[in-house]
Amino acid sequence: MSQLDIIDLHVSIGEKPIVKGLTLTIHSGEVHAIMGPNGTGKSTLSKAIAGHPDYGITSGDVLINGASILSQEADERARAGIFLAFQYPSEIPGVSIANFLRAAQQARMAEGEELDASAYYKRLYSKMDLLKIDRKFTSRSVNDGFSGGEKKRCEILQMAMLEPKFALMDETDSGLDIDALRIVADGVNTMRGPNLGVLLITHYQRLLDYIVPDHVHVMYDGRIVKSGDKSLALELEAKGYDWIKKELAASAA
Repeated sequence: MSQLDIIDLHVSIGEKPIVKGLTLTIHSGEVHAIMGPNGTGKSTLSKAIAGHPDYGITSGDVLINGASILSQEADERARAGIFLAFQYPSEIPGVSIANFLRAAQQARMAEGEELDASAYYKRLYSKMDLLKIDRKFTSRSVNDGFSGGEKKRCEILQMAMLEPKFALMDETDSGLDIDALRIVADGVNTMRGPNLGVLLITHYQRLLDYIVPDHVHVMYDGRIVKSGDKSLALELEAKGYDWIKKELAASAA
């Protein structure tokens, strides 16, 4: 079992503080959903943990199994077990999905060690069959001309192949119709299990109908201000966020 600890984390973009003292622990086998209004720092949190250079961690720490990852570059954090699914995945024309995933696998191996091609394709096709993805999919260029659902499907396949300890899914439901949403949810649920912890960032409760979280957290003004189970997401869907703001104002008075 693995553990991701986010400890009193403060993150800024330039001089502007965005995340303002956030603490959260995620164990493998758990799905945590973070919800909140626009501009509260949800995406900033995920990108800072993954090591995006534009997001500066000014204080606090992020640990995997007790070891800090903050001194590591983004690729080192990925090898340590962090996977970030982007809200808007980049297109890479001319690079096939099969070659892209092969390069990602090779990058995780020790220097001088070579990936066995036949073993790689056997594993790739096994993961595709598990996720119900047509094998022709891997001959296409990464995200080039893809629909929103196809881009997300590509990321789910990446996650399946890389087998991270923790997946940070940044608004993975953004721009998806209901069929694409189900495809993504089915992929995540297929991989859900004791070896994967998931941090699911979303604005809307509808994704949580398909990927049922163990824990739901409300993020507001750079902090987690309320936590609960799936019922909290339903309450937010029904009532919005104003009642959270009123609770905070009353407690501060």
